[in-house]
Amino acid sequence: MNKMKIYIILLLFFLLTFPANAFIKIQGQDFVDENGNKVFFKGIGLGGWLMPEGYMLHIPGFGSPTSIREMITKLIGEENTNEFYSIYEENYVNEVDIQKIAELGFNSVRLPFNHRLLSPEGQPSVILESGFQVIDTFIEWCKKYNLYVILDMHAAPGGQNDGNISDSDGVLARLWTEKKNQDHTVVIWKKIAERYADEPIIVGYDLINEPVLPSGYTNLDLKNLYKRITEEIRKVDTNHIIFIEGNTYATNFNSLAPPWDDNMSYSFHKYWNTTDKASIQNYLSLRQQTDVPLWMGESGENSNPWFHAAINTLEDNNIGWCWWTHKKIQTTTSPYSANITDGYQHVLDYWNGNRSKPSVEFAKNALFEMAENLALDSCRYLPDVVAAIFSDDFDRNPIPYKELKVPGIIACVDYDIGNVNIAYSDKEYQKTHWDRDEPWNNGWQYRNDGVDIEVSNDNEGSPYSVGWTETGEWLSYTVNVAYTGIYDINFRVAVNSDNAKLQLLLDNDQLTPVLDLPNSGGWYNWQTYGFKDAQLQAGVHKLTFKITSEGFNINQMEFVLVKADPSALDGPVFPGQFQLGQNFPNPFNGTTKIPFKLEGNSAANISIYDISGRLVKKLRKTTVPGIYDSVEWDGTDMRDIKIGSGVYLYRLSGDKYETVKKMILLQ
Repeated sequence: MNKMKIYIILLLFFLLTFPANAFIKIQGQDFVDENGNKVFFKGIGLGGWLMPEGYMLHIPGFGSPTSIREMITKLIGEENTNEFYSIYEENYVNEVDIQKIAELGFNSVRLPFNHRLLSPEGQPSVILESGFQVIDTFIEWCKKYNLYVILDMHAAPGGQNDGNISDSDGVLARLWTEKKNQDHTVVIWKKIAERYADEPIIVGYDLINEPVLPSGYTNLDLKNLYKRITEEIRKVDTNHIIFIEGNTYATNFNSLAPPWDDNMSYSFHKYWNTTDKASIQNYLSLRQQTDVPLWMGESGENSNPWFHAAINTLEDNNIGWCWWTHKKIQTTTSPYSANITDGYQHVLDYWNGNRSKPSVEFAKNALFEMAENLALDSCRYLPDVVAAIFSDDFDRNPIPYKELKVPGIIACVDYDIGNVNIAYSDKEYQKTHWDRDEPWNNGWQYRNDGVDIEVSNDNEGSPYSVGWTETGEWLSYTVNVAYTGIYDINFRVAVNSDNAKLQLLLDNDQLTPVLDLPNSGGWYNWQTYGFKDAQLQAGVHKLTFKITSEGFNINQMEFVLVKADPSALDGPVFPGQFQLGQNFPNPFNGTTKIPFKLEGNSAANISIYDISGRLVKKLRKTTVPGIYDSVEWDGTDMRDIKIGSGVYLYRLSGDKYETVKKMILLQ
């Protein structure tokens, strides 16, 4: 075979395997792939990774990336700071994060970067290969998991606004006041385009994040810079889409039409406003006027109901979206949350002026631990946030947040996942005004719904409590009742009113009457209030907790089986003699109850054995003949010493009967 034939075969193979038009393009008001099929973006941003923001890290004053680094350097020195950022960036986003983002249902990722990653401030002739290698690796991860990429210059030279989010000096947006910064921006974007011109996994370039022009400058100045950048990009890259954000944090597109490029899209951001069509009408009009696609490039930092409603409005109007952001420290608004460690809290307290300066060694260990804690497997997953973004059932049917079993303890914050008035009712559940304080979760803990959740500070109850209760609000729980029978219900409450009342419904029928809660004298003076003789049927039920009169906090409800009917007992039945039921809970930690029924005048003799047959404990209880009763075991031996985890046997025995069951202890 001659060289020409080999060349032709290789060329044909290349063309068939990698279509020349494999890039996402615009076609009228849609984004389309190489085959002309519509592509609809459902994306998430990677804020906090290459562009740390103070609020994400709970830094006082919501510091900029540069000021945060300076604070850390003053505390632990330059060498330790470099090592900290290496650990921080490695754990904040790595391949497993990208894999999980794809598994959750997102199909695209917006990568915010600081221009300093690719070129130092004030040094346009210096291009940092190390920064490009970070992006190269990220792109390879996205290719592996089929995620489209939008590159976003989140901090331009000099700062595109005067805020910390653009890494400005906090005084002036010097991108606009100093031409050298505009020149530097153009240089960086051309270098990006040169490097990635032939990379089809990249959808396009988001040129400047959330510009805010200073007084004396207009959208014409913004347009002129955009056009300069576009012209330089097109000298080396005609493949990628140019995304244009409006002035005033990507909301004002005056004078930015008509489009100056045939592969261009307008990108707006949506925060703290209403979720109806009217809230995006200006952008829809822009699309109609220009006949190019819209992309909602950033939104979030609101409640789950707001998330769901906003996304529905965007999708109903053919607007792809990108949520903000996939991970933060101690958050309720992202899919993943990293905990604040005690050591890092100590550092934060120092920065806030509430604690003495820690030693270099202490601060280093605390900051390194914080960085390690950013690894995905150390973060808490927030299923309610993801359901609000993706679940079709979110505003139709509640789904369990956790598996809740009765008998047992139900933490009040583990109500079902679903929209307001579907899984719960709360009077304040979203923020719709950027200039008004509208907290949807006054405690800012655990979940992102309208339910107000805070740390309970109750050593005897659940760690989180529902507070700021208002008359008429309610919470819904899917519960699995193991045994039909009579239960006592213990509520763990702190009452600061003489008129506080609650009620429980089961499948919308009354389970308890309206209960008057005694005043405990404070919002954190916890007490247990009990209700007796509630009748429950075995099976899966909807339990509804109603606040019939406000004035209390509540953290848990405990359901204690007092008497079970025969459906609770699945062991051998000998009429006229006895029945033995399965212990509950099982497996257990702490205490468990063993249900039984005896006939005739005798005592219940129950013996506990380990798996080798060694006697561990004897339990005895005199009971009324023919009544279903139970005996409790606390996991101790004959000397009242706690024993180890494992499988144990329990035997009910008498003069003429004996039966054995097994249970699992988890200490």
